[in-house]
Amino acid sequence: MGSRPLLGCLSGLAVVLLLLLLLLLPPGTQSVYIKYRGYQVQLESVKKLKALEGQWMPSPRLQAQNPQPSVCNHPALPLDLQPVCASQDAASILPSLRAMDNEECELCVNIACTGC
Repeated sequence: MGSRPLLGCLSGLAVVLLLLLLLLLPPGTQSVYIKYRGYQVQLESVKKLKALEGQWMPSPRLQAQNPQPSVCNHPALPLDLQPVCASQDAASILPSLRAMDNEECELCVNIACTGC
């Protein structure tokens, strides 16, 4: 009989801890995803893609040997972009993904974006 109030107290404590955890998580913890042509990538990965393209200049020999966009050879390429780079359509998909990296996606105005 004494366990019923204790159980209620523990349930209330669990709810409070869960709320505190949600408040303490960084704002970007919930990921926004872009779904495009069968691929799903995080918006943060697309933002990183833009940054990597600005700093990555592979050797001309590597560019001549590989038909993929040069950023696909960057060692810091996010894991969720690697399947895109492995496809034959990477040269057309990556610019389209970069074009979606804007406030429309963060506000979920763009239909390709989910997880807001």
